[in-house]
Amino acid sequence: MNRWSELTGETSGEDYAARFAALARSGKDVHGEARFCAALVPAGARVLDAGCGTGRVAIRLAELGYDCVGVDLDASMLAVARKQAPGLPWFQADLAGFEPDLLGIAADFDLVVAAGNIFPLLAAGTEATVVQRLAAALRPGGLMVAGFGLDEAHLPVPPGITLSEYDDCCAAAGLTLVDRFATWDAAPYDGGGYAVSVHRR
Repeated sequence: MNRWSELTGETSGEDYAARFAALARSGKDVHGEARFCAALVPAGARVLDAGCGTGRVAIRLAELGYDCVGVDLDASMLAVARKQAPGLPWFQADLAGFEPDLLGIAADFDLVVAAGNIFPLLAAGTEATVVQRLAAALRPGGLMVAGFGLDEAHLPVPPGITLSEYDDCCAAAGLTLVDRFATWDAAPYDGGGYAVSVHRR
């Protein structure tokens, strides 16, 4: 079982969505990830939101003109995503076994985004497999972006993967590090407890 399932019991979709809705109402910007992605690839690009949750990032990118697909294991999260954007393609799948062809999806994404601590919340030992699966969904030259916490202060679970381990997984999957930031607002990475990494296939 992955750490997300252990943490939530996969029943937290509505609560999760409500929390972000409250943040948005309070004036907090909840679209940093989508804005970051939009700066990397032009409108119209194909984007895979891996571990899409309630679809917050994919829905915003779709509004900005991107061709988005969302994949998540948590049915309660996907139920919210489907309710909020019934016109977008949402798929329930474990990222460790993600095969676009089996879902009828072309594996030629311009960008794969894994926001929201996807990697630290995977089942221990599956990180390299997930990177491999996501890298394989990219077209040559495509980008993979992952933002996740590296210490207790930035995670709801004990840290599961270090940056150097993540980079090793990426290298093994044929990905090259392009850039790294400390936030989705593209602040320079300073060795802190959260990192947003951009790799290219």
